[in-house]
Amino acid sequence: MNTTALSFVVVAAVVHAAWNLAAKRIQAGGTQFVWLYYTVSAVALLPVTVVLLVVEPQRPQWSWLLAAAGTSVLHVAYGIVLQRGYRVGDLSVVYPVARGTGPLLSVLAAVLVLGERPGRLGLLGAFLVITGVLVISTGRRGAAADDPAAARARRAGIFYGVLTGAVIAGYTLWDAHSVTGIGMPPIVYLGLGTLIQSVLLLPSARTGRAEVTRLWRDQRREVLIVGLLSPIAYILVLFALTMAPVSLVAPARELSIVLGGLAAWLVLGERDAVRRLAGSVIVLSGIAAIAAA
Repeated sequence: MNTTALSFVVVAAVVHAAWNLAAKRIQAGGTQFVWLYYTVSAVALLPVTVVLLVVEPQRPQWSWLLAAAGTSVLHVAYGIVLQRGYRVGDLSVVYPVARGTGPLLSVLAAVLVLGERPGRLGLLGAFLVITGVLVISTGRRGAAADDPAAARARRAGIFYGVLTGAVIAGYTLWDAHSVTGIGMPPIVYLGLGTLIQSVLLLPSARTGRAEVTRLWRDQRREVLIVGLLSPIAYILVLFALTMAPVSLVAPARELSIVLGGLAAWLVLGERDAVRRLAGSVIVLSGIAAIAAA
């Protein structure tokens, strides 16, 4: 895998884990919180997007607007489903299941539909990453069985994690097509996308105006962290997609699972440290294989 692309993916994973930890701290808000952080992202990216549209040697195409609209719909679905999962389940279940299901489906689609051939070492790395994710996300069933509330939270976390992963696979493939197939500049793509996302969620924000006000007053720091860090992480991934195939980039991104699992243990006090560390080692082994592919 291209060294620059891998570097972008690693930095993106660190930033991604950081904003997901901040998002987990939001105890309520749902769609209103998603609208707030999308709006922060849109405001931050708008000046850069306008400048790039003016100076970009490639003329803007109508297909760019369609591409941005497509990713907006998928990312709105992602934000709502993920935040719902965080409200009913543990970070250490929702996050790894989502981030593991996404690359699994992405790799399958890239190989079967897009015709990518990442090679044996690349496929081995992808397999190890997904295996490590499953190790991280499988908790102690006996402990959960003794606690009905914990069992319900676990089932809900797995359900929303899988649902989030399916959306992740959808936008990963769409984004790869947008920045490589039609050649849309990554920052312009994300800038237009976040603006459309904010507009799509505006009716919900207006309906829940009191909740928006409360969130901005009480948890402004978390809103700003997510709103500013999430586009940084994704811009790095979009640039990586222009340098390496989806079948390698998608699983390599899951280094963020290692960081998210450790944060859930060290910061949030969630259980099963040995399992998290074992799964993390497997994930890191897979990323090493992808790097050598």
